[in-house]
Amino acid sequence: MTDEMNPFAAMMKQAQDMAKAMNPAMENFSPKGFEALWPTMPKEVMEMMFGNTVNKDGLDAKTRLLLTLAGLTCQGAQADAAVRQTVRHALEAGAKKQEIVETIGQMSVFAGIPAMTRALDLAQEVMGDNEDEDQ
Repeated sequence: MTDEMNPFAAMMKQAQDMAKAMNPAMENFSPKGFEALWPTMPKEVMEMMFGNTVNKDGLDAKTRLLLTLAGLTCQGAQADAAVRQTVRHALEAGAKKQEIVETIGQMSVFAGIPAMTRALDLAQEVMGDNEDEDQ
């Protein structure tokens, strides 16, 4: 099947062409720019946006971020920047390295070993920078 016949490829090309037409700078867009823009939100901001402010008796930011990490792992850990950012945010929200590893490991049942391994590699990139943190 050629790209011209592939509906997904055609849709992606159309979206890229539209983005370039609206903003020519989008031609050089990279998701890594988002990661560099705000690498880690302060814990207080996360709690305000994703934690108990939303639902006083609900999940805290750490739990929400671990759930997000699980979802990203189940997607096959395709979004490198999103996985790394979520790990950084989870650490900032109080998650231990062991909790992050367990969250990703648990997803091997649902996402498969390759997706789990990819997510663990990405998480290790972030957690390797925090050697002084608790295990």
